[in-house]
Amino acid sequence: MPLPRLAVVGVHGHGASHVREAARLATAGRARFVAVADPRPPDPPLDGVAVYSGLADLLAEQEVEVVVICTPIHTHVPLAESAMRAGADVLLEKPPAPSLAEFEQLSAVVAETGRTCQVGFQAHGSGGALALAAMVADGTLGEIRGIGVTGTWVRAQAYWQRARWAGHRTLDGVAVVDGAVTNPFAHAVATALLVDGSGQADQVVSVETELFRANPIEADDTSTVRIRTSRGTTILVAVTLCGAASEPPQVIVQGSAGRAVLRYTTDELDVGEGTAQYGRGGLLENLLDHRLDPTVPLLAPLAATGAFTRVLDAVRSAPAPMEIPADLVRWEGDTPEARHPVVPGIEKWIDQAAQELALFSELGAPWASTRREKTQSRDSELR
Repeated sequence: MPLPRLAVVGVHGHGASHVREAARLATAGRARFVAVADPRPPDPPLDGVAVYSGLADLLAEQEVEVVVICTPIHTHVPLAESAMRAGADVLLEKPPAPSLAEFEQLSAVVAETGRTCQVGFQAHGSGGALALAAMVADGTLGEIRGIGVTGTWVRAQAYWQRARWAGHRTLDGVAVVDGAVTNPFAHAVATALLVDGSGQADQVVSVETELFRANPIEADDTSTVRIRTSRGTTILVAVTLCGAASEPPQVIVQGSAGRAVLRYTTDELDVGEGTAQYGRGGLLENLLDHRLDPTVPLLAPLAATGAFTRVLDAVRSAPAPMEIPADLVRWEGDTPEARHPVVPGIEKWIDQAAQELALFSELGAPWASTRREKTQSRDSELR
């Protein structure tokens, strides 16, 4: 087959890593890297790669077989649809869509066009994540009592100022859903669902959310989410962007015959007999392999991210995150851009939530008491 012509849409921020991967695969003789699209041209310029301000202009002048899309969340679906209707297969950054309805719309386009859509959940290519999923599936860990997810990162004000849509639940009347659960820790949520073997949308039975924020933003930065799957598994996600220090996020499987801890950002898996280091397969290279041989399975096909999108949709439709009281927040950082909030003791609450599969309010976290009182009041009104 002729080498597929490849384009990247969105070349700054995380998009720069896609540009590097496209260039690497072109050098390796796997594809022809022909074009990029971005309102801001790449700097430095890319030799032999055409530059366009947007995907529409690119598609008007170029025939491409593969398009990588790394753009703001609320633009994912229209851009991916345009690329597929132009005959291209797509690697679409996560999250694939800002609502379940738009996810279903995109799924319909995949079915109609027969094109391939891989989603940018890099941890789906992790040998550690796949090994742990196999252990859960074959019963190595016994009956699964629950899966806990912990994430403690530090994000300064510059992070929330990186783009006009950053930290928003909606923008100009359009859903964005840029919060801790659905963007920076989206990989954690999706990996837990992968490990449970519950990636399809209909495999999520229920989602409970408790969303909080210490930053002056619309979205959540400190949250617990409890997911129940059709396999009978409870998944508890406890994450914050307001830690005292950044720690590798973990997916912790509690089984009747053992416990396993996956650090998906480093591809390390601990099953009680020491830590095993795994490699990771690239999503773009996997997409190219799948194009050559359809029997090669995609690592993160769109359909396998439906469960994650159902969780995202629950976050989107949940009440707005509650502000953590100022007396429970400490601000650090020497410059306006470096300033960041710290919720003292958050690490303890996150570890406890993952261990007990409990929401912050159920554990008695001080900033969650108001949420619990409001929920109880609302339940009384409904009764």
